[in-house]
Amino acid sequence: MTDMAPGVSSLLRRHDAMRRLSAAALLAALGGAGPAAAANPPVTVAIDATASRHPINPLIYGVGFGSKADLTALNAPLNRMGGNNMTDYNWSQNAQNLDADYYFESYPQKGATAGAEADTFVATSKAHGAQPMLTVPLIGWVAKLGAGRSILPSFSVAKYGAQCSVDQYDTDAGDGLKPDCKTAITGNDPHDAYVTDSPAAEQKWIKHLVKKWGKAADGGVGYYLMDNEPSIWYSTHRDVHPIGPHAIEYRDKVILGSARVKAIDPSALVVAPEEWGWEGYFYSGYDQQYAEAHNYSKFPDHKKEQGGMDYIPWLLTEWKASGHPVDVVSVHFYPQGNEDSNDTSTATQLLRNRSTRQLWDPNYTSESWIDAPVYLIPRLKSWIADYYYAGTPVAVTEYNWGAENHINGATTQADIYGIFGQQGLDMATRWTVPAAKTPTFKAMQMYRNYDGAGSTFGDTSISASAPNPDDLSAFAALRSKDGTMTVMVINKVLSGSTPVTLSLANFTSAGTAKVYRLTSTNVIQVLPDLAWSGGALNDTEPAQSITLYVLPK
Repeated sequence: MTDMAPGVSSLLRRHDAMRRLSAAALLAALGGAGPAAAANPPVTVAIDATASRHPINPLIYGVGFGSKADLTALNAPLNRMGGNNMTDYNWSQNAQNLDADYYFESYPQKGATAGAEADTFVATSKAHGAQPMLTVPLIGWVAKLGAGRSILPSFSVAKYGAQCSVDQYDTDAGDGLKPDCKTAITGNDPHDAYVTDSPAAEQKWIKHLVKKWGKAADGGVGYYLMDNEPSIWYSTHRDVHPIGPHAIEYRDKVILGSARVKAIDPSALVVAPEEWGWEGYFYSGYDQQYAEAHNYSKFPDHKKEQGGMDYIPWLLTEWKASGHPVDVVSVHFYPQGNEDSNDTSTATQLLRNRSTRQLWDPNYTSESWIDAPVYLIPRLKSWIADYYYAGTPVAVTEYNWGAENHINGATTQADIYGIFGQQGLDMATRWTVPAAKTPTFKAMQMYRNYDGAGSTFGDTSISASAPNPDDLSAFAALRSKDGTMTVMVINKVLSGSTPVTLSLANFTSAGTAKVYRLTSTNVIQVLPDLAWSGGALNDTEPAQSITLYVLPK
């Protein structure tokens, strides 16, 4: 990418980290819609069992902070312990600071045993079939506790004066803003709520984890993330890192942190850069902060430290030159047009239907302040091929498209899972797990546990195309253990059912399919078996529905 590429305009704005059914719609949801409900033009989905074949990595169906019940119900293979609060996790005191998320307070975690919180997370993950991912702090400070494991604030009202807002449960803990609610308190003492940290101190934690759980090659912790969203530490952790990190700072922290991990466990995989989103792909933390304060006219790191290269490509180039410190290239992505909210207005629902294109489509311009094509997965793969080691796994370790309690959020999540598999993403962990009663949770089950017995979508992606994926998308795969074809059809339209024909090439020409469907009724329905012949399966998809067809070989 050239200097002042897509990220410049994006800096002009900041990152802000059951419907009642009509009778016709109810018939459609039950799979028995009459002619009056079929208001949309028919759609043919072309499927070829021999085209575009590639493995689907099951690690794309990962979650963040999954509980025992979550991991079991979702048959989740990956569980991430990440987020802002992990940037300052003090494993020896088993404490975290809640940073800008909640009044910059250092809190005790359950139990005073060193590493207890992380060990419980690892135990839960492993016991329920998920590989754990742990975050290694790099910022240089970790939380400390007061006498008797008491809470400590970074911005004490008694010490720093009146503030915009205080914790209602501890009125001495302020938000670090002066009473005008605009001006940040500066010059605070990090020692108020933190102790200094170092790679050597974190290496002791790695030793502890290996001693308790074994090395990654022997079933221990397999993935270590190099902190969390480092380029915006100046915002999320301004109590200890008020100046955005320079490109060189994070580059070097990862190199040293990786070396410390691999010295203890050479089989463990290091994951970085864990950047928050679009601006963080192109600009260091120092540049993001500097540009905001200087009318977006200058980007010092981009010009000087990075030699005109964009941030992640520069990091990859530097890391490659230093050896091979990073094993998985990871980023976060949240849509920036309000899709990750609970807004279910018609306009936002339709935007969700379109905006998943940001994950793959180079011809789709983000309908947000980004105002540029994102095509996230192909972009990352291209950067890796050009600047790092081709074939290095790509991960999206945080994402969320919102509306979890609405069928629109469910169809969007189903679309995302399909895109991840179709585009050959290697790993993903959703932020975080929707409530088990929500349609979005059930949409995740449609891929990983659609029958309640652990049955899954296929593990070999094959070609499946629909004419307009903004209205109806489809994904197909073969299941290696039994040769079954699985086809996920996601009807995104907000009203009216859609007649659909699955045109099946290079597969059994006739048979009987099992059919599972999720609609706004918020139940995964098992519908009557559906016969197909002549290489064509015909059905009618209700509005806002997810239908899985299981076609035996």
